[in-house]
Amino acid sequence: MGLLTFIKEAGEKLFGKREAHAAAPAAPASAAPDPGAANRAAAEAILGYIKTQNLPTAGLTVTFDGASGTVKVAGSIPDQESKEKVVLCCGNVEGVEHVEEEIIVETVEPEAEFYTVVKGDNL
Repeated sequence: MGLLTFIKEAGEKLFGKREAHAAAPAAPASAAPDPGAANRAAAEAILGYIKTQNLPTAGLTVTFDGASGTVKVAGSIPDQESKEKVVLCCGNVEGVEHVEEEIIVETVEPEAEFYTVVKGDNL
């Protein structure tokens, strides 16, 4: 599991705050906005954004908490590269400050090996 931090005011504008206010009918003053519905809509928009990037989404769940600006993405994914791209997609959304991932990689690849090069080594 990992937690990554992003710039909240940068990224794709998926939530359409201005458009949503313009399209919504005037609500009675006594009606309180439903943060749960807004969070679910935002999570669906983020998952849709991941799909537009042609990344695997089968088995992924995305939730969003607007109060903290946190996306939680969980599930399994075929490879490490796709996992990293999914996490970046989640963080590349305006209003998202943190991405908490619980993604299992199905095909684990060996880690990159690093070597120390000393002056005079023949490479």
